[in-house]
Amino acid sequence: MRVLITGAAGFLGSHLCDHLLGEGHEVVGMDNFVTGNRENLVHLLRNKSFSFIRHDVTEVISFQGKLDAVMHFASPASPNPESPFGYPNLPVETLAAGSLGTFNTLNLARMNAARYLFASTSEVYGDPLEHPQKETYWGHVDPVGLRSMYDEAKRFSEALIMAYYRSKNTDTRIVRIFNTFGPRMRVDDGRVVPSFIQQALRHKPLTIFGNGQQTRSFCYVDDLVDGIYRLLMSDEHFPVNIGNPMEISILKFAEMINHLTDNPAGMDFHPDKRFDNDPQRRCPDISRAKSLLGWEPKVDLNEGLKRTIASYQTS
Repeated sequence: MRVLITGAAGFLGSHLCDHLLGEGHEVVGMDNFVTGNRENLVHLLRNKSFSFIRHDVTEVISFQGKLDAVMHFASPASPNPESPFGYPNLPVETLAAGSLGTFNTLNLARMNAARYLFASTSEVYGDPLEHPQKETYWGHVDPVGLRSMYDEAKRFSEALIMAYYRSKNTDTRIVRIFNTFGPRMRVDDGRVVPSFIQQALRHKPLTIFGNGQQTRSFCYVDDLVDGIYRLLMSDEHFPVNIGNPMEISILKFAEMINHLTDNPAGMDFHPDKRFDNDPQRRCPDISRAKSLLGWEPKVDLNEGLKRTIASYQTS
């Protein structure tokens, strides 16, 4: 297949490029580098099966040649308001990527009679009242809050994609991605994994807000892209959760990182400053991924962290 991946220079987009090339496909990467990192693609530039186009997906995409699949992964993704790459500081860009960008990539897929896959998010569930979250859960989301630009862009995109599927017979797929980590995460985007690892490698105490009992479930990036690829190759058109259902508190997560990095500095607790309905618990129900795709994560948290820490030590 010939596959277009938007947001190709991002954390997930670049790993997807690697995976599809490894499966023998031809990949066309697209990015405008608002949050993507050129270094994530350097290793692919001599690969004859890879090409790159610098383009903003919010503008109409003129493409030469046939495409067999379009994967829309272009969007700011960090919720940290203190990071210049966080979507709170790129609100219009985030909403545009998840509206105009979705229109443009859907229309490109239609013109090519190509399959289409959209990178949605667990954020569509908001601060959930159901736990773990199933795809049938409609969510608990503030549409005008300080993080609404990301949540609502993804929710709008899901609605638009289902409209194209139902009314225009577009061959669409939606993946709802839960917390993912691994090499190539920006060290300065403010998310918990790179923040903790950077502090630990400098032998600084890890910053924890509140008592650390808030939970997340972390999926290693290799497992995630395997699940996404399986969904792309499937005939499933309704949203599918992809993530690791092993829930862990932020406190225990910090203890793991300190142990793996031999960091003696411990932890530094600060008053809880949750960012506008940042969920206290987040964990996927992956029953549909198991039954439809034969997928579940294989890399345990300890091994994934070892690989990620090693990548930061050599970068």
